[in-house]
Amino acid sequence: MAGQSLLSGDFVHADSSLIDAARDFNRFYTNFLGVLNKAYLDSPFTLTDARVLFEIGSHDGISAVALVRDLHLDPAYLSRILKRFRSDGLIETKADPADLRSQIITITGKGGEQLQELGRRSNVQIAERFDALALGEPQSVVNAMQTIRSLLDPGVKPSPPVIRAHRPGDIGWIVQSQGKAYAEEYGWDMRFEGLVAEVAGKFLAGFDPAMEYCWIAERNGINVGSILVTNGGDGVAKLRLLYVDEAARGLGLGKTLVDECIRFARAKDYRQISLWTNEVLHAARSIYVKAGFRLVSEERHRMFGPEENGQTWVLDL
Repeated sequence: MAGQSLLSGDFVHADSSLIDAARDFNRFYTNFLGVLNKAYLDSPFTLTDARVLFEIGSHDGISAVALVRDLHLDPAYLSRILKRFRSDGLIETKADPADLRSQIITITGKGGEQLQELGRRSNVQIAERFDALALGEPQSVVNAMQTIRSLLDPGVKPSPPVIRAHRPGDIGWIVQSQGKAYAEEYGWDMRFEGLVAEVAGKFLAGFDPAMEYCWIAERNGINVGSILVTNGGDGVAKLRLLYVDEAARGLGLGKTLVDECIRFARAKDYRQISLWTNEVLHAARSIYVKAGFRLVSEERHRMFGPEENGQTWVLDL
């Protein structure tokens, strides 16, 4: 039965198909890392050994109590690992002055060399996997990893968004993301994606960096927002394609992007900013109103399927 735990009979909130997919990924990634292999990275160590050695090497002295807590290990199991490490000359221990029942553990020179070798082998393993992928796919893999960690690890603080200039591939992302988002949220058909592609294509084909600009909002290496300023002629700048991904809403990115456009237009001595939007886009219209834009015209249309109320807004600079 969907939504029911197979282990206890208790109901869970997540869809069973999502749980099955997560478990399937866990099995794949366990095999990918070689977690079940006795020799991790063709070394004398298991994965747990490597985790313990890495944690020790990352600190200028750490207690066994902290290792148990941070790595969620059984104390007796950790004790056996540490005993083996001491015997192999990988670590040194001394009494903890703050708690004589505990020990402070530090890595030795030999242990540091082993840790560096594990890092080298891990880099080689990952590089071999990435080299077999197509252009851009390694970045997609890393983006997915960052997304998983940011959503599931409560100890990870999301990086603040970064506003930057567009790079190769960003304009294609604008077309894809907006076409998909507006279809899902408002039921707009592919003619809207065609309009976005037309605007984006003209921007690239005639891009004048002295008078035009594209800003991309990025968080954790993932694009989450965009906006363009194009030259409409006669001293009028056109604000185009404002977009904030659903995952990044509530951060004030829309306002930040619009503010960037206004600052740029003023710096380039435009006399006015003009934009076209739709009444149904309440969040965007609220940003425009607060920025000082005024509504100058509107018209009903079915350009993208559902009947909408198109609006033209301007801001005198």
